[in-house]
Amino acid sequence: MRVTDIWKVSQKPTVSFELFPARSAKAAESLEKTIDELAALKPDFVSVTFGAGGSTREGSYQLVKKLKNEKGLEVVAYFTGCGLGPEDITAVLDDYRDLGVETILVARGDPPRDQPDFQPHPQCFAHASDLLSFIQPRYNFCLGAAGYPEGHIECESREKDIEYLKLKAENGAEYAITNYCYDNQYFFDFMKRCRAIGIDVPILPGVMPIFSVKMMETLTNLTGATITDTVRQEIAALPAGDKEALLNYGIEFAVSQCKELLSAGVPGVHIYTMDRRSSAKGIVNRLRSDGVL
Repeated sequence: MRVTDIWKVSQKPTVSFELFPARSAKAAESLEKTIDELAALKPDFVSVTFGAGGSTREGSYQLVKKLKNEKGLEVVAYFTGCGLGPEDITAVLDDYRDLGVETILVARGDPPRDQPDFQPHPQCFAHASDLLSFIQPRYNFCLGAAGYPEGHIECESREKDIEYLKLKAENGAEYAITNYCYDNQYFFDFMKRCRAIGIDVPILPGVMPIFSVKMMETLTNLTGATITDTVRQEIAALPAGDKEALLNYGIEFAVSQCKELLSAGVPGVHIYTMDRRSSAKGIVNRLRSDGVL
């Protein structure tokens, strides 16, 4: 089912998870357990990332196939076209179409960080909006785009970033999934700017649990998300070195964020799992037990 149709027929806000292909045998074993436990929560859909420069092309395909065919889950397949030429793009999308994938999230993506000599295809598309305009007339996918409540880390301003999102919608994006933020006011302000400029597609907020201080710092450096003073102070007040206390704090913080977002009428919440299961399970079980999902 197309993700936009899920929102049309769903009686409750949706819950969804992001997963990415395992990069080692140990990670693959852990991912199997994560998939089983998250599938048992019966999410409305799951998304699968597509590595920089097509670096996880085969792994992404195999994970999408497993989730669809073995687990019976609705899957949103991410597609990032950075560095890829038209023939590679159509080959990937043909495979997803033949697999029965109905929904794609289109992003520009980044060059592989571990390939300093990476050479993009001379006909690659520079922007997600260009990719969307290439894909939309050629396929019947439900196409989506990424949104950035605090602005894309490379964009000159939040206002310009909103203009780019509008262009993505004009070029075929029927929905958007956002980057996470640790203060929902960024998301609410983003939504106001989107609606004011005429972007009327459903916008699904992304939620990133706090797993560890190191991961939190690394991810915010990559994405440009702000670690608020409140988060820093509350983490500092936890017992030093207590990993379980930090994990539980991350769950409680995310639950609070989700409740506020859901009370504001968002179509659902999209949890970035980082291929881990404990936090995602804790968040969803709490939200369901409290009657908000």
